[in-house]
Amino acid sequence: MSYPTTKRYDVVVIGAGICGLAHALAAARGGRRVLVVDRDAQANGASVRNFGFVTVTGQQRGECWNRAMRSREIWEDVASKASIPILQRGLAVATRRPEARAVLEAFLATEMGAGCELFEPQHARKRFPMFAKAREPATVLYSPHELRVDSREAIPRLAAWLAEAHDVTFLRETAVHSVTPHIATSRGVIATDAAIVCPGDDFHSLFSERLSLYALTRCKLHMMRLAPLPHGLLDAPVMSDLGLVRYLGYAELPQAEPLKRRLEREQPAHLANGIHLIVVQNADGSLVVGDSHHYAATPDPFAPQAVDDLILDEFEHVFGVRAAVRERWTGTYASSVDRLALIDRPSDAVRIVVITSGTGASTSFAIAEEVVDDLFG
Repeated sequence: MSYPTTKRYDVVVIGAGICGLAHALAAARGGRRVLVVDRDAQANGASVRNFGFVTVTGQQRGECWNRAMRSREIWEDVASKASIPILQRGLAVATRRPEARAVLEAFLATEMGAGCELFEPQHARKRFPMFAKAREPATVLYSPHELRVDSREAIPRLAAWLAEAHDVTFLRETAVHSVTPHIATSRGVIATDAAIVCPGDDFHSLFSERLSLYALTRCKLHMMRLAPLPHGLLDAPVMSDLGLVRYLGYAELPQAEPLKRRLEREQPAHLANGIHLIVVQNADGSLVVGDSHHYAATPDPFAPQAVDDLILDEFEHVFGVRAAVRERWTGTYASSVDRLALIDRPSDAVRIVVITSGTGASTSFAIAEEVVDDLFG
């Protein structure tokens, strides 16, 4: 068998996170010979440090929401073919303030609310037993659109399936020095007709002069794995009031302003640390819980207990219980103040794609279809 650098490819994808894998899939489905190059031996960045939660409800109205809906369809198809278990479906947004209820009602009146339901507190506890011990009765918005995979398992399986089912070649532990579109690497030059660069939150290794024009930064988030809840399984992934002022599909509604003002009075530390609650459940019953948001050109590697305590405080409000922390970690992803995704065109044969909003799992598949169509159309 010849070494990957001795072949010619229709397209080389640089980066094997979810964004890169999505572009490999879109190109391979178009019948193209695809090589994926990555500097690490296995997925190690944002794609495996997150919730694995394909979120539709709450994504920004318009393009982002439409991309999330399309990506969810592709995830559904790919998961069954790649033996990736879908661990949970749907989303339950448990809110405890009247201002939050007003946001949910306004959301339901938009096209994004199609298929969603609002449960009053007395009905919510019957429909969602996981909230039975909550400190305060919750009004719950339920969305059927979401699905959730274990990203630590899903990303490697997706890569393996791309290799097996679509003949995508992977070249790992390889540094890329330049893209012209031919790819100069630490293992030699790779001949290709086109290249798609998916650098994640590395803005300096390739095309640094172009990426510098977008004023990108990096976001650090705290994540935890908790012991299972004592009263059983989660019916769906869970969010709370804090998510309604963070997720733009809610936060950009006029009704979100009174909620934001109240949260500024009642939970200023949570807002200052960019905290909103997401809780998902693994097959063994353990919970993946987060998260927070701190921005810097180079985020520090430290995870103060005080930030975790704020996340756990919101968890206790929603579920009425404390759960033991089994594991802690931090993640980082690319961030921008004025865009959710960056698609740059250095030349007719090269594209740079950066998901700048932490929505890689939720939007990458749809973005990849658009980029591949543009590149080869």
